[in-house]
Amino acid sequence: MPFFEDELADIARLTDAALSRLIPGGEGPEAQVLDAMRYSSLAGGKRLRPFLVIATADLFNVSRTSSERVAAAIEMVHTYSLVHDDLPSMDDDDLRRGRPTCHMKYDEATAILAGDGLLTLAFEVIAGAETHGLGEIRAELALELARAIGAQGMVGGQMLDLLAAEHALDVPEITRLQRMKTGALISFSCQAGAILGKAGEHQRHMLAAYAHDLGLAFQIVDDLLDLEGDAEEMGKRTGKDDQAGKATFVSLLGAERAREQANILTAQAIKHLEVFAEKGKLLSDLAEFVIKRRK
Repeated sequence: MPFFEDELADIARLTDAALSRLIPGGEGPEAQVLDAMRYSSLAGGKRLRPFLVIATADLFNVSRTSSERVAAAIEMVHTYSLVHDDLPSMDDDDLRRGRPTCHMKYDEATAILAGDGLLTLAFEVIAGAETHGLGEIRAELALELARAIGAQGMVGGQMLDLLAAEHALDVPEITRLQRMKTGALISFSCQAGAILGKAGEHQRHMLAAYAHDLGLAFQIVDDLLDLEGDAEEMGKRTGKDDQAGKATFVSLLGAERAREQANILTAQAIKHLEVFAEKGKLLSDLAEFVIKRRK
């Protein structure tokens, strides 16, 4: 799918440019935390969440000025979660995207502050008048983002993940964990474009269903790559869940059944896009990309 891959790369470049503009350099004592924020945010990556924001916003003819700012804000939130996830008190990783993690490059305290800085800057960007002319749209974006990443979303999912090494989880419990930890931000990325475009209830429902299935398929592939992937190719340590004794979709279902489930979820995600006809092709291509990714 050359066209899709070109679009994915183009949106990644746009996101990087927006992040570079929005995260300032610094002088004086605070320069180190700003450097750490830029170091972590501009480390590359597929930028799947920004892609979802911009692709869904394009369905409703939203100005790229608006969608690129929201896309950058969501990538800040995603990066903050990775910086904190890598800390010694969490997953204790020393490599991310082929480079030293933030706390290894700087120090643990700086990494915590860099994550805090990225999270708060994301809300500053979303609340800014340049993001959308209507205050109620900006307020809805901020509200829904807070819900997606708080104790009932991403943060709560991370808490469940930390406890997973001590408790034997079944498939429904793992599904809930991943819907919170990974799926909530993916879901918001799709809803953000719909909020910017003032989409109707049915369209938003279909995007929510697409995001739900896409998020679970993404996580199953992530579990497979953690078990089978090449650490050098992926740019991070593999086999972490198995070493920690955590139950995953793969450990409970087996690799073959897990792949089958990921394929079923991908097909369901694509079907939810039928309401958008040809305009939804980029989103369906993304679902196909997720199932085939190798890192």
